[in-house]
Amino acid sequence: MGQFTGNIAILGSGNIGLSLAKGLVKADYVKADQISLTRRNINKLKDFADQGFGVSTDNAAVVAAADVIVLAVLPQQLNQLMEEIGAVININKHVVISVASGVSCADIRNKLAEGLEVIRAMPNTAIAIGQSMTCVASDNASKEHIDEVTRMFETVGSVIKINEDLMTSATALCACGIAFFLRAIRAASQGGVEIGFHADEALKMAVQTAKGAADLLLQMQSHPEQEIDKVTSPKGCTIAGLNEMEHNGFSSSLIKGIKLAATKAGELYTKG
Repeated sequence: MGQFTGNIAILGSGNIGLSLAKGLVKADYVKADQISLTRRNINKLKDFADQGFGVSTDNAAVVAAADVIVLAVLPQQLNQLMEEIGAVININKHVVISVASGVSCADIRNKLAEGLEVIRAMPNTAIAIGQSMTCVASDNASKEHIDEVTRMFETVGSVIKINEDLMTSATALCACGIAFFLRAIRAASQGGVEIGFHADEALKMAVQTAKGAADLLLQMQSHPEQEIDKVTSPKGCTIAGLNEMEHNGFSSSLIKGIKLAATKAGELYTKG
């Protein structure tokens, strides 16, 4: 994989932005000095400055010197950020990547510049360990730029390209979904305590079992029900446990939670 030769500005360097920066450098996609990081409290970027990253509080100056701009602030902070950088946006030079939930490519062009190529990316917090599930979408970007952004996010996990009208759904399933699966693991560990294990043992057992289940599907490329069939025997304990959970709404509550999260994700940004 060839190295990227341009400069990248990551505006709003919180967990997602910093994890992306680390992943890009670790994968040798860019050198640290090709990435500039901004946030209001620059003291929190001292370790990154020591590693050779550019750090700044001046969003406009960083954008002016960049080729790729990553908008990594919360949706509620996005309008103010776009006001700061609008005057230095160059549609012939800049490609903008937004990781803000519920904000369309058109919303961003309306605030920044008509004709600007905008690509939305929705990673999740597993980006911190290079295991993100990132969804990518655009309504006007070239295939070349979409491929480049895909390469960028493949340094920190898996990437799938989707239609833009599914981005709020991707937020619910992948970004919020991390918390949903974590809660399921937590519940399993609590069950483990009730049947006799110490809390630390139960959590370790639940975590590894969940990881094994996910890896089974990834590596065997099979369907969950195929793997469930291998574990359920007639009149057995597994099917008894599964059916008890289903009688109490296990699948339906997860489905309803994902649906509500998708609705809420679409309401986070106010166009203003």
